[in-house]
Amino acid sequence: METKLHHILKNLLITILLLFALVTCFVSSAKGKDKEYFVTEFGAISDGETLNTNAIQSLIEKVNKKGGGTIVFPAGNFLSGSLVMKSNVNIHLEEGAILLGSTNPMDYPQVEMLGRPESQKKDDNSQIALLVAFKANNFTISGKGKIDGQGRALALNIDSLHHAGVIVDPKYNYRRMRPNETARPKLFRFSMCNNVAISDLQLSNASCWGLSFELCRNLSLDGLQLVNRAYWNNDGIDITDCRNVQITNCNINSADDGICLKSYYLDFCNDSIYIANCTVRSSASAIKFGTASYGGFKNVKIENIKIYDTFRSAIAIESVDGGAIENIEVSNIDAVNTGNAIFIRLGHRDGEIPGSIKNIHIHDIKVQVPFERPDINYDMRGPAVNFFHNPLPSSITGIPGFCVEDVLIENVEITCPGKASKGMAYVPLSRLNQVPEEIIGYPEFSMFGELPAWGFYVRHAKGIIFKNVRMNMNEEDYRPAMVFDQVDDIEIKNINLQKADKKQIILKETKGLSADNDAKLLIRKL
Repeated sequence: METKLHHILKNLLITILLLFALVTCFVSSAKGKDKEYFVTEFGAISDGETLNTNAIQSLIEKVNKKGGGTIVFPAGNFLSGSLVMKSNVNIHLEEGAILLGSTNPMDYPQVEMLGRPESQKKDDNSQIALLVAFKANNFTISGKGKIDGQGRALALNIDSLHHAGVIVDPKYNYRRMRPNETARPKLFRFSMCNNVAISDLQLSNASCWGLSFELCRNLSLDGLQLVNRAYWNNDGIDITDCRNVQITNCNINSADDGICLKSYYLDFCNDSIYIANCTVRSSASAIKFGTASYGGFKNVKIENIKIYDTFRSAIAIESVDGGAIENIEVSNIDAVNTGNAIFIRLGHRDGEIPGSIKNIHIHDIKVQVPFERPDINYDMRGPAVNFFHNPLPSSITGIPGFCVEDVLIENVEITCPGKASKGMAYVPLSRLNQVPEEIIGYPEFSMFGELPAWGFYVRHAKGIIFKNVRMNMNEEDYRPAMVFDQVDDIEIKNINLQKADKKQIILKETKGLSADNDAKLLIRKL
C-alpha cells in the first residue's frame, strides 16, 4: 500500500508543479500589460467619508470597455459599497491607500449570477461582498495598500435593521443573537472566474467570510496579510470547487476556519490545490476540508505551515455529504497551542450514499496540544463544546460499512497534555461500543464526546500506517495512547509512546496487523 500511495503522491507533485508554473506565468503576463487609471482623476475622493461606489464602478466599466487596464488607488481612504469586477481590469492599491467598506447594508446589493451549474446541491452563501466577480477573467488585485470591510459595524447595523423590521433576516440566529451569514457581506466573493491573482495586500474585517472563491480556475493568492476577526463566521480564505489554485506566503488570523476547502457542487470538486509557506491562527480549524463536501477534494498538496493559538484542528479532512477525498499530502506543519492535531472523518450527513477518503499522506509534522482552550485570549472566540471534556486525541474515523482508506502518518510528533480524569464521562476499554457513531453528526474533533485514547482513536478504517511517530504526555493520563476499533490492515513501525511500560496500543476487531518488535510489546488485543 505504501508503494502505491507514494506513486500516487508523486504524480500529485508533478501536477502541482505544472499548476504552479501555469499560474506564475499568468501573474507575470498580467503584471506586464496595460494602462493605468488613477481613481482620483475620475471622481473618487479620499476623505474616508464620501461614498465612492459610483465613481469607482463607472471607472471599472470604462476600463473594461477599453479592453483592460489597471485602476490605481493612491494614498488615502476611499469609502465604497459593493464593487463588481470585470475582465482584464486590474486593481492596484499603492502604499497608504485604504479601500474602506461601507457600514450601510443598503450599499451591498445581491449580484445576479445567472448560469451557475444547476447541479448545485446546497447553497448557504450570499453573493454580497465588497468586491464581487462573476465570470470575470484575467485580472489582478495587488499592492501594498489595505482593504478594510469594517465588518463589525456593518454586521451590527444589519442586526439593528432586522430588529427594527426594516430588513428582516428570515434565517436570523436567535440562539446566538446575530444575523445569518447569508445576510452579511463577505470581503471578496468571486464565482466562475479564470486567471485571477491577488497579492501583497493587507486585508481585514469582513462581516462574514473573508475571501471566498467558487468554481474558479487558475487562482493565485500570494503574500496576503489577512485579519478577519470582526464578527461571527469570519473564515479567512474559502475555496469552493476550484481548480488550479495556489495559496502561498499568506498570514491568516481568523475568528473561524483559517483556510477552508469547501464543495457545494455535485459535479465539481476542488482539484490541484497547492497551499504553502503560510501562517495561520484560528478560533476554529487552521486548514480544513469541509464541512460542505458534496463533490469532493482531489490532488491537494499542503506544506510548510505554521499554526498557533488555534482552538480546533491543525488539519481537518472531512467528507460527510457524499464527496470523494483522495490524493492528499500534508507535510512540514509546526503547530503550537492547538486544540487538536489531526482529524479525519468520513460520515453521512447528506448525499445519496457516503463519500470516500483515501490516499492520505501526513508527514513531518509537530503539534503541541494544551490542556485549556487555546483561543481563550481571542476577542471573537468560537463556540465551546457543549460538555466538559478531557483532552481529545487525533482521530481517523469512518462509519459502519464505509472505511477511511490508505492513510500514512509518518515522521510525526504530537505532545498532549494528559491529565484526563475518569470522572469525566468515563469510557472504559470494555465498553468501546459506547463511543457513539454520530453518522449524521456535524464533523468536529469533539463530535464523539469522551474518547478512550489520548493520542489517536481509529475506527472503521483500513490500510492505516503509523511510521516514525512519537507521542508525548505532559502529565499522566489513564487512557492508552492508541485505540484501533474495527480497523483492517494496520502497520506500525518505529513508534515511540510515552509511558511505554503499559499496553499503550489497543486492538479491537482488527485484522491484518504488521508491527515491529517494539510495537508488539505495547499491543493489547481485546
